[in-house]
Amino acid sequence: MINWDEFEHIHVIRKLREVIGKWFSIDVFFADDRGNLKLLEKGKKYEFTNKVVGLLLQRDEGYEALSEFVRETVNELRRTQEKEMVRPFLPNLHTSSFPIVIDNEFMGGVICVGYLPEGATEAQRKELSKALAQFNLASQDVDYAVSKLRSIDKEQQPYFNELSDLVSKEISTLHKEISLRDDRIQELNKELGIRYKYDNMIGKSKPMQDVYGLLEKIKNSESTCLIQGENGTGKELIAKAIHYNSTRKEKVFITQNCSAFNDNLLDSELFGHVKGSFTGAIKDKKGLFEMADGGTFFLDEIGDTSPTMQVKLLRVLQEGTFIPVGATEPRKVDVRIIAATNKDLKDMVEKGTFREDLYYRINVINITVPPLRDRKEDIPILCDHFLAKSAAEKNIKAKVLTKRALEKIFDYPWPGNIRELENEMERVTVLAGPEGKITVDMLSARIRDFGERNKVQGVRIQGKLRDALEELEREMIREGLKRTGWNKSRLAKELGISRAGLINKVEKYNLDKRKIARKPDGTF
Repeated sequence: MINWDEFEHIHVIRKLREVIGKWFSIDVFFADDRGNLKLLEKGKKYEFTNKVVGLLLQRDEGYEALSEFVRETVNELRRTQEKEMVRPFLPNLHTSSFPIVIDNEFMGGVICVGYLPEGATEAQRKELSKALAQFNLASQDVDYAVSKLRSIDKEQQPYFNELSDLVSKEISTLHKEISLRDDRIQELNKELGIRYKYDNMIGKSKPMQDVYGLLEKIKNSESTCLIQGENGTGKELIAKAIHYNSTRKEKVFITQNCSAFNDNLLDSELFGHVKGSFTGAIKDKKGLFEMADGGTFFLDEIGDTSPTMQVKLLRVLQEGTFIPVGATEPRKVDVRIIAATNKDLKDMVEKGTFREDLYYRINVINITVPPLRDRKEDIPILCDHFLAKSAAEKNIKAKVLTKRALEKIFDYPWPGNIRELENEMERVTVLAGPEGKITVDMLSARIRDFGERNKVQGVRIQGKLRDALEELEREMIREGLKRTGWNKSRLAKELGISRAGLINKVEKYNLDKRKIARKPDGTF
């Protein structure tokens, strides 16, 4: 069953309807398999391209007349299995209808209303105006609306048919994609024997399963660990998981962000100082290394440390000793070090900005945390978790994401990773209100609008129709190639053309992957 609310907002379908409206002054409507109009409520105000349609749907009787006509048309489409059906809605007001077929099952129709027959005469326009009079419309409004109607000549007819048919094909394709995505989500949620949680980390994706497996292997180890990953991926959560599953779990866990202080302050924080060692040192102070004795010390953003500090850290790691600021005697500690960074330390070593010996000393066990964009299967689980957490903090019922809102969340790349997702779920919990549904309009603009700028921008309404359609065709193929990873067989099936036909069009529009690869910037 088609969820029609999903498709009204799909960019490609919206753009195709806009093109048809701009070029032919025709409005496109949808109907389900029983002929019921979808996304068009009686009495509700809409903007229509076609002036006659706009006039008619101001009246309840006009809405009823269109509804009855659509029901008859869809029933006829189902019966005849025609690929296109042309019928007059009113005298000389023509419509073209196209079936929506998914997996060989008739699911409804796309109804394009309305245009004049080719070479329409003034007498035919007057006949239509007379037919419109039955709906109690002002005669001057009717005459103006009828004067704005266009006809479709033989040269334009193939392009109009192709565009209109594309709308029905896009609905079929998108329905399949959304169904496959939903099935995959359900499959992941039903899988047994796979961990979806490790301490406070959440995820069922393959990258997270790999992380869980590695954490299990090292839980009894005393080796130094290096956690690498982008900001917001949860590196500190992993450090805590390592500590609280180790033999040191009863001891202290201490965290220090190495980028939070300059060298002098960091020196004092890490190693402590003795009284009188510098202005303001009015008493002895224990450093964090000494406080972490017997436990675990998590050094976050270790890539931001200076060469001088790197030497001191290396000494602690190799010998277990350090000298407080102003002291003369070394002190010994037993501390397990876990370091983390969002930088490429190997590249820094090659450039000489990070000590090679320190790099190998902290990189005994390497744990790479995947960014959220590489573990999108976890997004529904994470969203549910953060929504439940936010609701519990506010003592309210957990909110629920609509399917279209979840789709937008899936498409967004999440540069801020888990932290950004958690903040967004807290935000929409507040905006959802008492009804409990989180819709697309409640999402942050960066998430809601992501991807639109990369798709077909604007509609060309000047010049030759053939050129405009070729522009649209090129953009659809270009976006399709990116979406399918250059899988021409899959894209040809989606577009409803042969693979050979698609290859010819790829060559025609210079979209061949090998040619693109030779461009200096890799763009196309």
